[in-house]
Amino acid sequence: MGFKIAVVGATGNVGREMLNILEERGFPADEVVALASRRSLGTEVSYGDRTLKVKDLATYDFSDTDICLMSAGGNVSKEWSPKIGRQGCVVIDNSSAWRYDQDVPLIVPEVNPEAIDIFTRKNIIANPNCSTAQLVVALKPLHDRAKIKRVVVSTYQSVSGAGKEGMDELFEQTRAVFVADPISNKKFTKRIAFNVIPHIDVFLDDGSTKEEWKMVAETKKMLDPKIKLTATCVRVPVFIGHSEAVNIEFEEQITADEARDILREAPGCLVIDKREDGGYITPLESAGEDATYISRIREDSTLDNALNMWIVSDNLRKGAALNTIQIAELLLARGLIQPKKKAA
Repeated sequence: MGFKIAVVGATGNVGREMLNILEERGFPADEVVALASRRSLGTEVSYGDRTLKVKDLATYDFSDTDICLMSAGGNVSKEWSPKIGRQGCVVIDNSSAWRYDQDVPLIVPEVNPEAIDIFTRKNIIANPNCSTAQLVVALKPLHDRAKIKRVVVSTYQSVSGAGKEGMDELFEQTRAVFVADPISNKKFTKRIAFNVIPHIDVFLDDGSTKEEWKMVAETKKMLDPKIKLTATCVRVPVFIGHSEAVNIEFEEQITADEARDILREAPGCLVIDKREDGGYITPLESAGEDATYISRIREDSTLDNALNMWIVSDNLRKGAALNTIQIAELLLARGLIQPKKKAA
């Protein structure tokens, strides 16, 4: 008997990607239900070669549903995830609503699979921020080998991280530049076409943004609370794929060659690192792919035991939808969930 899966936020970028990946990976689902707010009622979304009509989240009964993949934003998740969990359905949430709750596991399966065992406290599992997910996939095997002390990361984040509105704004502004139309900013604080914006999410009292704070807090929760991390997060005019320039300081000595060998064997990582023209990955090439790509691995001559590297991944997949499905697969692999008996 397979599982019954509900996808909340099925009409959004990540929700649609979740449906695609469920089908691609052959997740053992007997039934998949697409849910969204009432205004999307009846909208059609694709699930493999099938078409699903979107149902209303507010009137849906989760009592016979096994797993809810939640991608409808923090406010919706705060309201609905506890209700869904109390009906015996496990919620895997893609928003920031539950990431910092000590009773909710924050999971990247390649990094901290054992942490998932506490999910029964609230029947909620959190998916990390997209920029953090790809970072910790690359950091984990290196931390296991040489113990990371400090990380300095600068991100180059695509507009799809801001949803469909962000992608539409980049497209519309780019077109407007070429045809000399007026340009307006709606989703972003400044023009994104042919520009970069060093501002993602709200500003905090110390001058950092919440996006930068998320990377610090989530890395500490999933990998090691002793790691010191500082980040500068930048929105760039790329449709899909987040990139990160990362400097890592270790307690123990580790060479670039050794790091390269470790990462080649690490789950979820793909090293593309030839010291020649084009011997590296860009976000364009990562789009639609599952791997976290690592390039430009080299030693930092200004510090003892330090490396620089370039990390790229499809933020809609590993940064969101793929990681969510992998968490669901982890529940099954560890025997933590069984399909509910369906009524005759």
